[in-house]
Amino acid sequence: MEKIDSLMSLQGRSLLRDIYHELRYEKQAGSFAILLTLWKICVFERDINKYIKREVQISYVLGFWRGTMLWMQEVVNRYFFAVINSFVYFGAAILLVLIGLRRFSDLLTDEMVIAGVIFEAGMLATMFIVMLFTPDDEQEKYSTQGESSDSALLMDEVGEISVDFASAVVQLEEISVTMKAFVTNQGQILSKLEELNQSYADMSNPNPKMIGIMEKTNAELQNLQQNIETLNKAAESIKKAEIEAAVRKELERILQSRI
Repeated sequence: MEKIDSLMSLQGRSLLRDIYHELRYEKQAGSFAILLTLWKICVFERDINKYIKREVQISYVLGFWRGTMLWMQEVVNRYFFAVINSFVYFGAAILLVLIGLRRFSDLLTDEMVIAGVIFEAGMLATMFIVMLFTPDDEQEKYSTQGESSDSALLMDEVGEISVDFASAVVQLEEISVTMKAFVTNQGQILSKLEELNQSYADMSNPNPKMIGIMEKTNAELQNLQQNIETLNKAAESIKKAEIEAAVRKELERILQSRI
């Protein structure tokens, strides 16, 4: 809930204008009802919820005299000065007509002319009182400057938020590029790991093709071993025959020398 210290403040005066515009243009209330309602608000009302679509609470009421002065300044003088001025001109016109008719005709009595003078004097007195409570131009200027400064401050905050948002977008783009590079590197690492796991699997569990190659190699090695054994046997038989031939030749030589 919004809280305002007093209706005499700039916020309070702005609130009175908002209430007037809502009563006048949204609720289509009459002029007398608007005057009475705003006078009640200025004098003793605290909760403004039933008069406006905002939750506003007044901390300190102004009382009869100060509330009426504020009502004259912000309501009567601001929104009904033209009406009062029109009545003043209307009373002056009536007074001139009465004086003219009284001078050139006996149809009007002196009492009627005096009543016209009293009416015009009352209207002039009313206009004097209304003009006496004319709002201060300095307050209007200060209020306008405050609203413009608030708008400028809001624009500055929006600009700062936009700059921060743009910086965040740039950082997010950089993070996105980094994440894409990370995902690419991770994919390469995963492929290398799969190849390494396949190599380990091949080493621990050879595939059937490798087993067939190893069996074929073993068979060829066995054949080679058999051939080597055969060659060894043939070499031994050849060596034995050579020894026997050498022995024969030596015996023949010995026998020939003795004979």
